Amino acid sequence: MTIKSTYLLISSALLTLSACQTSSVPAKAEIPEMNSSQVLETATADDWRDLKQENLVYMELDNGTVIMELAPEFAPNHVANIKTLVNEQYFDGLWVIRSQDNYVAQWGDPREDNAKSQGTAKAELEPEWEREWPVSLPVTPLLDGDIYQPDAGYAYGLPVAGDKAKGRIGLAHCYGMVGVGRGGEINSGNGSSLYMVTGHAPRHLDRNVTLVGRVYQGAEYLSTLPRGTEALGFYADASEYTNIRSVRLGTDMPAHKQVHLQQLRTDTVVFENYLKARRYRTEDWFIDPAGRLELCNVTVPMQMSPNRPNQ
Repeated sequence: MTIKSTYLLISSALLTLSACQTSSVPAKAEIPEMNSSQVLETATADDWRDLKQENLVYMELDNGTVIMELAPEFAPNHVANIKTLVNEQYFDGLWVIRSQDNYVAQWGDPREDNAKSQGTAKAELEPEWEREWPVSLPVTPLLDGDIYQPDAGYAYGLPVAGDKAKGRIGLAHCYGMVGVGRGGEINSGNGSSLYMVTGHAPRHLDRNVTLVGRVYQGAEYLSTLPRGTEALGFYADASEYTNIRSVRLGTDMPAHKQVHLQQLRTDTVVFENYLKARRYRTEDWFIDPAGRLELCNVTVPMQMSPNRPNQ
């Protein structure tokens, strides 16, 4: 089954929402005194985490470099397989083959015949849509609720949603998240076909596709690509593809090309205060702040590492 036909299966799924969870606007006493910028000024070095080069993937395209972080805490088997594909340079010379408006950009090998060998990577993997929700998992809950799952929040800097009563939690399809393409069989995705969410969060894909991480730099090189004219945004002709020059793990990048990023830890008081500030915007510009947050509406702050200046 080709990449194109497998995504016809995924994208044709429709989700009917019968009810929505609602939340009340915070009482006046709960409205924060600090705005989000002021909250970030209170952060100390311990409130930031370094993105590990061993989990960073640098994808060099004709139009720029996309840097994504893999999430082994949620999809260890798929992450390991993707690292195998990267280490064996599987993605080098392949293409971005799809750009669907307000949805995703996808890359991989679209060929049925003469498709590139996947080397020692596993051809099939069982899905990793969710994982157990142990007490030790550092989840900061989103108090506003979630219409797709009973519980939602942030863990390891990523948006998560699940059912705490059932002890299950998984990553959520927000902008910039990276997922694994699969066919009709749930074990048919192995990381050789990947996509990035480039539009409004397609949360109906949660618990149907394995998410493996998020793009933190260079997302614009995927989100601004010309839209494909065939069904689901696939390009009609190979001449429209964007070339993938190389894909490397951060640990294999020359030191002068490594990008050292930090993300605000989501298991801190500072992040909790940041959520409060984003929930009820106190900046002068806002006339009628929403007083609510949606899971994918929160971008966890990033910065360049002050200890590892980039070249």
